[in-house]
Amino acid sequence: MSEFKQIVVLDNEIEANIMEDVLKDRDIPHLIQSYHVPGYDGVFQFHMGWGHIESSEEYKEEILEIYEDIKKEAEIKINDLEDSDID
Repeated sequence: MSEFKQIVVLDNEIEANIMEDVLKDRDIPHLIQSYHVPGYDGVFQFHMGWGHIESSEEYKEEILEIYEDIKKEAEIKINDLEDSDID
């Protein structure tokens, strides 16, 4: 197995959970690393992001595409909610 490298920084735990499910479903080897450090009350996550995904270079493009799709879908849902609040 090739060496794992950081592929993408995650914004929050929800993204991490969704990415975990999709990557498992697609049998993409990966590691999700949280930046949470007990005793520092999330200070690192505030400045660096929630955490990141590591994987082999061969999966980088696929992981980035999955992440972008998830971000786009979330943005569409947020816009739909905002539009429905206006009505």
